[in-house]
Amino acid sequence: MNENCIWVIDFGSQYTQLITKKTRKLGYKSLIVTAQDALDAIKKGVKPLAIVLSGGPRSVSYEDTDMSPLFLQDSLPILGICYGFQIMTKFFSGQIQKGQSGEYGSTQIQKTDSKHLKDFPENFSVWMSHFDVLTEAPKDFDIILKSKNGLVAGVQHKKKPILGLQFHPEVSHSEYGLEILEYFFKKISGIQKNWLGSNISEDCLKSLATINDSYILCAFSGGVDSLVAATLTHKVAAKRLFCFFVDNGLLREQDYAHIKTLKDKSGLQIITIDAKKIFLDNLKNIEDPEKKRKVIGHTFIDVFEKTVRDFQKDHGFKFEYLLQGTLYPDVIESSSDKKAKNSHTIKSHHNVGGLPDTMNLKLLEPLRELYKDEVREIAKELKLPHDWSHRHPFPGPGLAVRIMGAVDEKKLDVLRRSDQILFEEMKRSHVYDTVWQAFTVYLPVKTVGIKGDKRAYEDTICLRIVDSSDGMTAKWSDLPREFLENTSSRITNELDDITRVVYDITTKPPGTIEWE
Repeated sequence: MNENCIWVIDFGSQYTQLITKKTRKLGYKSLIVTAQDALDAIKKGVKPLAIVLSGGPRSVSYEDTDMSPLFLQDSLPILGICYGFQIMTKFFSGQIQKGQSGEYGSTQIQKTDSKHLKDFPENFSVWMSHFDVLTEAPKDFDIILKSKNGLVAGVQHKKKPILGLQFHPEVSHSEYGLEILEYFFKKISGIQKNWLGSNISEDCLKSLATINDSYILCAFSGGVDSLVAATLTHKVAAKRLFCFFVDNGLLREQDYAHIKTLKDKSGLQIITIDAKKIFLDNLKNIEDPEKKRKVIGHTFIDVFEKTVRDFQKDHGFKFEYLLQGTLYPDVIESSSDKKAKNSHTIKSHHNVGGLPDTMNLKLLEPLRELYKDEVREIAKELKLPHDWSHRHPFPGPGLAVRIMGAVDEKKLDVLRRSDQILFEEMKRSHVYDTVWQAFTVYLPVKTVGIKGDKRAYEDTICLRIVDSSDGMTAKWSDLPREFLENTSSRITNELDDITRVVYDITTKPPGTIEWE
């Protein structure tokens, strides 16, 4: 355990990695550790520069997490966030109760103490995600922040370098989040900056140093993640890298055009596998979203494995590595708490796990610890065209998880055409690059309409457009009325099967960006 850094203790929060990301951005070296590892190190006399207690899905009302050895250290700076805040305040005899209602998403907070946070405004917006509340602060703490509901949002110890926050300063939607973290590291902890930052593309290249003269197989989607992973690996492996693109029949119109462009201009060896019929046959009559994801994942592996086997036989060599563009949000959303034993699975992910032992391939994931914005920074370093690196994220299961219920050719055609209309309107209105992600969702909800002076009773298309920086949190995009009106009009006029278009204004959390 490294002493010359900040330990971020992971209690299973989806945002734990964001804490290290923001800490690094501020210039401080950090390391994610389990609670047990931290306690064991402290007992052996090993101390970090500071400790951050992350949030998590558990409740101090029902479970007792004993972190007392940390709090008994006289000069150890500690920042408690959300669940970590409640663990901390409960140890110091604060009163935690089950709330009457939770606080989720954007919330206004205000300063309540003039001694602290002097350079901050009186009111600002932060990101909450909690149900339990602190009803009585410990006597050795000052209450420094409260939410608009009158709930305690922040406390600071009167003598020790300890700060507690009920909200998440690490997420991008918390105003002054970076400044609050800097307040803890600099003002409260007195830590000197020790992380100058390095060229992240060089760090990723170092992770590929073990491949030597091996042949590498890439599970290629054409998105920025797999494209950057492949471009980096191509620098090391050159013609020993083969990118296999599986056409599962669940793609958008824009995807086919993009793959053709990459084949012509990227310099990568891209091989297309036409497996449309296999995927659609296997998805027939399946409605449950997790079952759809698993069927698609298993079908992908079956198709992939057979193609690889035949390819190796035809070319007289064997692949030793499988390259994937896995990012940290993929890992954390698919986690069943392999490390912290506290996190909850949100949805299975096509890039995480599932590789059959029979393929006997080592996994390469050079981007595994990064976020989308960092990957795009690498793309910029690699001089990849903007249109390639700034395409919106697209899920591995494709349009199947944007159709509520069973998938069939007719629904896919309607969804594909509606998505293309949205794409064209966003490009025409110059709003495509201003948002994180935009897509349409097919809802098998019939509503009455009028088309050609006749009664129509058809299905619904939902527009989902969000702003984010890393995909971990998101807000719905407040776009011009004219754009929304034009898009809706085109969809209902050009698609006979749709009589209504709705706009999703749900934040993440509580909703995820995708509907399934």
